[in-house]
Amino acid sequence: MTKALTGVRILDFTHVQSGPTCTQLLAWFGADVIKVERPGVGDITRGQLQDIPNVDSLYFTMLNHNKRSITLDTKNPKGKEVLTELIKKCDVLVENFGPGVLDRMGFPWEKIQAINPKMIVASIKGFGPGPYEDCKVYENVAQCTGGAASTTGFRDGLPLVTGAQIGDSGTGLHLALGIVTALYQRTHSGKGQRVTAAMQDGVLNLARVKLRDQQRLAHGPLKEYSQFGEGIPFGDAVPRAGNDSGGGQPGRILKCKGFETDPNAYIYFITQAPVWEKICDVIGEPTWKTDPNYAKPAARLPRLNEIFARIEQWTMTKTKFEAMEILNKDDIPCGPILSMKEIAEDQSLRATGTVVEVDHPTRGKYISVGNPIKLSDSASEVTRSPLLGEHTDEILRSVLGFSDHQVADIHKSGALDPPQKQAAE
Repeated sequence: MTKALTGVRILDFTHVQSGPTCTQLLAWFGADVIKVERPGVGDITRGQLQDIPNVDSLYFTMLNHNKRSITLDTKNPKGKEVLTELIKKCDVLVENFGPGVLDRMGFPWEKIQAINPKMIVASIKGFGPGPYEDCKVYENVAQCTGGAASTTGFRDGLPLVTGAQIGDSGTGLHLALGIVTALYQRTHSGKGQRVTAAMQDGVLNLARVKLRDQQRLAHGPLKEYSQFGEGIPFGDAVPRAGNDSGGGQPGRILKCKGFETDPNAYIYFITQAPVWEKICDVIGEPTWKTDPNYAKPAARLPRLNEIFARIEQWTMTKTKFEAMEILNKDDIPCGPILSMKEIAEDQSLRATGTVVEVDHPTRGKYISVGNPIKLSDSASEVTRSPLLGEHTDEILRSVLGFSDHQVADIHKSGALDPPQKQAAE
């Protein structure tokens, strides 16, 4: 079976998380991703958060599957020549350097376009044009500046960042869409172009329901928020709403059987209007179906704390999985709070390739996230991440067509290898 992006070659100048997320996704779809790394050093995450000494960290391996690695000193004249040849042979260059790094490397957009007019140059930056465009951005900074942190957490507590990497991985996913869109446009324009995804923009896109609520707030209180039912006035900005649902249907996280010892013995429960009568039957409050204080959504809004407290009395008599099985029979929206341990051991996720086992030559076997996007005619196979510089000579020969003599000459120049330390005299 031919993969969707077979024949597309990516020149990967990304590091850490946001860029590698993007290029890994393209590799899963069949693109030949050539990861360019500094000789002797490589992507900084190879050595970060190591759980096994002198082995590539999970931080690196889980973001760089299905890629080939070439080491290249782009400051070396011979290294610049190799990079020029790679630009000629590739379809997309992806980078998440700080602002201006490609220019200082000697490869601004204009030069890259002159070398290969069909080249797509894709970049992740922290901010778009504006007062902050030269600022460095990391995951939590993006969550804060994109509006997510100010609307996450409880009303009387600090803003919170989420454990989901919506700044880094979220922006990488956005960039991947931009790249395949540019590749499609190139099929009829014949030209490359620049693609940019700013982390602030990506987070805001994922937090758009809160921007929706900001505009609704100008016309009155947000009635599905808990504070409305508690009679607490709203300010001029969207507040933190704890675990209230963001979809307009009241929802909360409720305790389940075993919560005293299990920090994840909880279930998310939504009191969706179409199944309200079924909820009343399940929790043993049949009179609420006709009681004017509970029968209609508007009447329930000031009583949400009482309602969810009663529902929680029921959920505390069931494990989260028992509760989910009972509720799903009546199409009552809910979901157990799954720990990472439970997810790692979930056989259904293994069966779909959402969680995969990978064998690494130095690390051994480990589990990782597989391709979250499934195509019926393009199967995704997750292969291990490359060792530093593992494919250097292979790429020089098979991609660039260099002879053994040329490869030896490039090695001799120092463009591919770490600098040799001179012995003290």
